[in-house]
Amino acid sequence: MAEISGKKILFVSTNSGVEQDELLVPLEELGAAGATVTVAAQKAGPIKTLVGDAEPGEDVEAERAMSDIDPAEFDLLVVPGGTLNADSLRLDEDAQRIVKAFASSGRPVASICHGPWLLIETGLAQGKMLTSYRSVRTDAVNAGAEWLDKAVVRCDMQGYTLVTSRDPGDLDAFVGEIKGVLGA
Repeated sequence: MAEISGKKILFVSTNSGVEQDELLVPLEELGAAGATVTVAAQKAGPIKTLVGDAEPGEDVEAERAMSDIDPAEFDLLVVPGGTLNADSLRLDEDAQRIVKAFASSGRPVASICHGPWLLIETGLAQGKMLTSYRSVRTDAVNAGAEWLDKAVVRCDMQGYTLVTSRDPGDLDAFVGEIKGVLGA
C-alpha cells in the first residue's frame, strides 16, 4: 500500500444525501495509507449517507463545519457525489469558497460522480478534461470542459490538478490516482 503520511485531505459534504461509498471508501483508504483526513459539512455532526441515492447508508461524522474551514490547512480536497449532496453542495457558499481556494492556490481537487457540479458552478471546469456521472456530461461540456468516458481522468491544465471519476464502480482507480497526485 502506498504511503501518503503527512498529507492532509479535506472532504466536503452536505449533512444528508452523499453517496455512502463515494465518501467512506476514499476516506478509509486514504486514512489507512497515512493521510490525515477531515470531513466537513454544512454543520459539524452526523452526515446521513445514501446508497444509490435511495437507501439509507451509514452515518459519517463531520468533525467540522465548512464555515470554519481554512482551506490553506489542507493538501487536497475531495468532493464526493450523490445527486442530492452534489446539487446542494454546488450552491453552498462555503463549499464554493473552499474549492476556489484550492484551485487558485494550485492544490489538487478530486471529485466523483455528481461532485463535479461544484466545479461547474464555480467556473473551475472550464478548460479542464474531466469525467463524471453520465448525466452531468452536458453540464460539463456547456461549462467549457472536455468530458471523457473513463474510470479516472487526471487533468493538470488551468493551474491546478483535477482528478475525476464516474461512479462508485471507479473508486479503486479514483483513490489510486489521488494517491498518485499526493506522491505515493
